[in-house]
Amino acid sequence: MHYGLDGRTVLITGAAGGIGQALARAFLEQGARLLLLDREAAPLNALVEALSSHQVHSAVCDLGSDASVAAVADLVAHRFGRLDALVNNAGTEYPTPVDDAAPDANARWAALLDNNTTSMWRLTRALLPSLPRGASVINQSSIWGCIGVAGFSAYGASKHAVVGLTRSLALELGPRGVRVNAVCPGWVRTAAALRSLAVMAAEQGRSEADVEREILARQAVPVMLDPADLAGVFLFLASDGSAALTGQCLSASHGEVML
Repeated sequence: MHYGLDGRTVLITGAAGGIGQALARAFLEQGARLLLLDREAAPLNALVEALSSHQVHSAVCDLGSDASVAAVADLVAHRFGRLDALVNNAGTEYPTPVDDAAPDANARWAALLDNNTTSMWRLTRALLPSLPRGASVINQSSIWGCIGVAGFSAYGASKHAVVGLTRSLALELGPRGVRVNAVCPGWVRTAAALRSLAVMAAEQGRSEADVEREILARQAVPVMLDPADLAGVFLFLASDGSAALTGQCLSASHGEVML
């Protein structure tokens, strides 16, 4: 399927992760020009080498650093001039049980919210001058941004916050002609998701396979998603075909959550 993205400039954060890599490949196949960001240089460089295209550019960026984000904004302005799509994909996931007595529990909570939510606001704000009328901002949330999950309150709170941020920015940026939407994936077979599954299994005293079967039984299509399964949702939201959509949160969860 062709989404009409030839020659458009797309920035993807967290590009070296499982979903980020799948999105980078999908947008490149559509003819987009890419700027890939990640805070880890080695996996980012490996991805760029694997993609092997003059359409692909990259930069190491700590989205928690104002200076690092400002450097990316300058790079976009001077090398590309404009961004047609900003994909705020970067994030992290780990448990934060409320009864955690570790000395760094509060710091880990705050760090997760900054990494998953505040970083999106920080980068989007810095890139506003490069987002022309017709641009699309796509924020990565989660179905855990729609429901509660015991033991992962910081992650859930951060993803609920992404939904609220998306809707607020849609209203703020709408007069500029910039659309803002979110994707809420369900269980995707990534390293982070599988770590969370292992934590849940250990806490329940069950096998990971048993917990996975229970998760899949809640889905209309009882199959765990692969990162590439999400690509079409992002391509659609970046395309003119979704021009009527802003402030929306699309559940991509094989029917586990229906919004």
